Amino acid sequence: MYIVINGGGKVGSFLGKKLKNKGHNVVIIERNEQLCKKLAVELPDIMIIQGDGCNVSSLEDAGTSHADVFASTTGDDDDNLVACELAKVTFNVSRTVARVNSPKNEKIFRKMGIEAISTTTIISRLIEEETTIGDVITLYTLKKGQISLVEVEIPTDKCTVCHKQIADLKLPKDCVIATIVRGDEVIIPRGNTALEAGDSVIALTRIEKEKELKEALTG
Repeated sequence: MYIVINGGGKVGSFLGKKLKNKGHNVVIIERNEQLCKKLAVELPDIMIIQGDGCNVSSLEDAGTSHADVFASTTGDDDDNLVACELAKVTFNVSRTVARVNSPKNEKIFRKMGIEAISTTTIISRLIEEETTIGDVITLYTLKKGQISLVEVEIPTDKCTVCHKQIADLKLPKDCVIATIVRGDEVIIPRGNTALEAGDSVIALTRIEKEKELKEALTG
């Protein structure tokens, strides 16, 4: 893939190096002249362009018109939003990804069709997942945050679904059980498959249905 990264700081340079090592063609746009010189030495296999990612001419110099992905990783949410929007609208880049420094801005980015990544949100979710026993653990998010692959552990005490067949469970709409992990056994479930205490249920669900799914499986 051809990937353009706006911002050559710690996040952008690390991302560029990692993607380059995986065989992708990478270009980094950075405003600071001294940082550009440093990046040119540290990342000799990556094209470094001194410019402003919010400027059309800099995006043109980076070859954004034929980029598969455009990522903006600066520490300024406004710059990241403008740069990604320019890449989408002016250069027709199909996928734009932005670092979001303030979690309250995530909705704005997503409404604009930009994939928003907030480290604050990710860390808080990881903390909740590690400290909430029996809660829904999100394994993977699909379709720009609309659908999740989640894991729910069936409780060993006060189990309301134990020995019930999947076909008889009152699962919320748009929730599908994909796999059951029972000890060392991995089960591909059918309608007549029964759940047991301690099972780990892997399910595909819409984000807004996660809580309902948890209640249906754990009571």
